[in-house]
Amino acid sequence: MQMHSSYVVTDPKGTVLIECGKMLEKNGYDIKVLNTINFKKSMHYNPFAYLRSEKDILKLVQTIIANTKGEGEKSSEDFWVKAERLYYTALIGYLYYEAPEEEQNFETLLAFIDASEVREEDENFKNAVDYIFDALEKEKPNHFAVKQYRKYKLAAGKTAKLILISCGARLAPFDIEELKNLMEYDEMGLDTIGDKKTALFIIISDTDDTFNFVVAMMYTQLFNLLCDKADDVYGGRLPVHVRCLLDEFSNIGQIPKFEKLIATIRSREISASIILQAKSQLKAIYKDNADTISGNCVRPEVVNTL
Repeated sequence: MQMHSSYVVTDPKGTVLIECGKMLEKNGYDIKVLNTINFKKSMHYNPFAYLRSEKDILKLVQTIIANTKGEGEKSSEDFWVKAERLYYTALIGYLYYEAPEEEQNFETLLAFIDASEVREEDENFKNAVDYIFDALEKEKPNHFAVKQYRKYKLAAGKTAKLILISCGARLAPFDIEELKNLMEYDEMGLDTIGDKKTALFIIISDTDDTFNFVVAMMYTQLFNLLCDKADDVYGGRLPVHVRCLLDEFSNIGQIPKFEKLIATIRSREISASIILQAKSQLKAIYKDNADTISGNCVRPEVVNTL
C-alpha cells in the first residue's frame, strides 16, 4: 500500500479500518474514525468547531437542509424551507458569535428550538428565544444573527408554528442521546489532514441512510477547510496530498456545490475517487450536475455487482 498521502476513506461496515488501520498507525499515521453505525466506537465530531465566518454558517445550514427532511419539501412549499433556513442561520449565528465554546453544538441548537414556543392566539407573546434576541438587538442592532431572526419573525403565529414543526422533523435524529453526545465536541482535526499524514475512516451503513447527513456535513466541511488552508496558508498547495476514496458515494448524502469542488481541488493537492454501483446513482442525487462531476473524474469507478 502506498503511504505518501493522507487518506479519507468512506468505509462501508468498517472493514477497511480493520484491514488497514493498524498498518497505517505503525507507519506514523494519525488515525481518525467517524462511525455512524456504532456511535460508541466513534471519535467526536462537532461541525460548529469548524465555523470561521458567516459564509461557513450558510454552508452548514445549506448542508443540513439538503440532507434532511422537514415538513415542507415540495416545490410548492419552498417557503417553509426558506423560513427554516433563516431560523437555523439566526440560531447558529448567535451560537457562533455569542455562546461559550462548550455550548456551540447541536444540543444547544435543539434547546433553542425547543424553547421557541409560539401561541397562535397571541401575536404579542414572546418566548425565551425572543427575549434573547431582543437583548442582542438592543446591544448590537446590526448583528448578523439579529438580521436573520428579524426576517424569520415576519412569520405570523400559525405560520411560525408550522416552521417550528418542520424544524423538529428535520432535526429529529438529534433526539438520539448517543448522536448528541458524538457531536458535543470535536476530536477530528479536519483542518490538519493536509498538514501531516492522517487516515480518516468514515464508517457508514450500506443499508440505512438515517445518518447520511452527518457524513455529508463532514465531507462538505473537509473539502472547504482543506481548500481554504491550501490557499490561505500554503500558497495554493497542501504540503501533504489528501486522497479521498469515496466508496458508496451515493450513500454519503449530498455535498453542496460538489460539481465545483471536484473541478478545483486537484490543484490544491486533493484528489477524490468516486465509487458507485451505477452511474444513475450520481444522477439521482446531483441531477443536472452529475455529468459535470463525472467529467471531472479522471476515471469514474463503477462497480457492478450481481
